[in-house]
Amino acid sequence: MTSSDERQPKSRRGLFWLVTFVVVLFAIYSGGWFYLAGRVRAEADKAVATLNKSGIEAGCANLQVSGYPLSFAVSCDNLAYEDDAKNIAASAGSFNAVAQIIQPLSPVADLRGPLRTSVPGMVPLWIDWDNLQANVKLSWPLPRRIALQAEGLSGQTDPADDTDPVELFSAGRAAGQLQPNGVDLDYVGSFTDLEIDPDAIGGRVLPALDASGDATLKNGVALIGTQVKSLRGQRVDIRNLDLSSGTAKVTVSGPLSVDAEGLVDADLMIRIKDPKAVASILAGAMPEQKNAIEQGFAALALLGSEPSMPLKVVKGKASLGFIPLGKIKPVQ
Repeated sequence: MTSSDERQPKSRRGLFWLVTFVVVLFAIYSGGWFYLAGRVRAEADKAVATLNKSGIEAGCANLQVSGYPLSFAVSCDNLAYEDDAKNIAASAGSFNAVAQIIQPLSPVADLRGPLRTSVPGMVPLWIDWDNLQANVKLSWPLPRRIALQAEGLSGQTDPADDTDPVELFSAGRAAGQLQPNGVDLDYVGSFTDLEIDPDAIGGRVLPALDASGDATLKNGVALIGTQVKSLRGQRVDIRNLDLSSGTAKVTVSGPLSVDAEGLVDADLMIRIKDPKAVASILAGAMPEQKNAIEQGFAALALLGSEPSMPLKVVKGKASLGFIPLGKIKPVQ
């Protein structure tokens, strides 16, 4: 027997064991996939049943788990939540979340509108969008990051009677990201082309606005999962908050807090770009204060095209530089 004849049985045996290993591995993976699919359905049913026992109706209509073998997808035809005891209700369109096998801890979800809400003390709302997507980086015990992005966002009232709805706002794009930072919670967000309907703000007129923000909610991780009913005792460190329209721009940075009695304390720095343009916007929004606004910003313009000054609030008493602004009422 030649050496080549001896190698052929060995290579066939090697190929056989390789194929066997792949088949066994695939069988284990398939078993794990279908086991997880069953657990998702079971846990969803369990969560709904638990809520129903508490007098809350919640649902993920026509729950489906699909995507085998290359991904894991969970979808519903619509989402709904109703708590009659608290008079709270919310509903939305179809939901779809997909995690690729190569990135199982990074699911991407999209939700179809509209989102309809009814909450005590607020008019019912109808919020819609062209596209809403969430990206999550899963970890334990909390996600490492949650990011939301919406395009073509709009909102209006959703009357229960025959009255006409009131348009509230529209925005070309809005995005936000939450990320734990030790015991704190970091937030980065922005929106573009925000237009607020004059009827929603008492007939006042504002131009299209762009904004971006970067802030930290102190001890924010502890607030996750709790029903925060008050701003009292909360603190926010604002690294940067920009609001602009055209050449007009206002930037705010610094810490802000609310004490146990609802009194605001803040040590902020306000930077203004193109004071005349900012004054024009404010005068249009508050025509009753037009003269005072124009006089104040004319003085600011003497400090240059991008003046800055401190805004301090001590126990609710606010002052801009050396100018007293009055007292802020305690917040709830």
